[in-house]
Amino acid sequence: MDSDQNTPPQGSSVGSLLATVMQEITSLVRNEAELAKAEVSEKTHQAMISLAAIAVAGVVLLGGFLTLLAALVFMLNEVLPPDMTPWLSAIIVGVVVSVIGIVMLKSGLAKLQARNLVPDRTLHSLKTDRELAREHRHNVKEELK
Repeated sequence: MDSDQNTPPQGSSVGSLLATVMQEITSLVRNEAELAKAEVSEKTHQAMISLAAIAVAGVVLLGGFLTLLAALVFMLNEVLPPDMTPWLSAIIVGVVVSVIGIVMLKSGLAKLQARNLVPDRTLHSLKTDRELAREHRHNVKEELK
């Protein structure tokens, strides 16, 4: 008997060859499903850690940023004509900050697109396995001839 358990002995029947192929395919599919599950879990965990870090940083930055905005409004009050302050300086600062915030939000959302969460290793492995299965099927057909 061969030392390789997956190699059928000489003179094996077509049925046993097909059974071996089916066992290998079943095992392969099961292993690929486990790999996909692990990789999706890893990607999800990475995304959650990133989102938590962004949220905490945002809260800390918000306090400092609001203080700086208030100081900017007070500074504009000194520059603008007295009959237009404080409302005009607050509107100017609010519009500028809102435009900057929209640009930053769009950038952050682009980084969280679905393509960044695709299980690349699993897809590559599935393509490789498909080629190996085709080759194995071809070899079995040749043995049966």
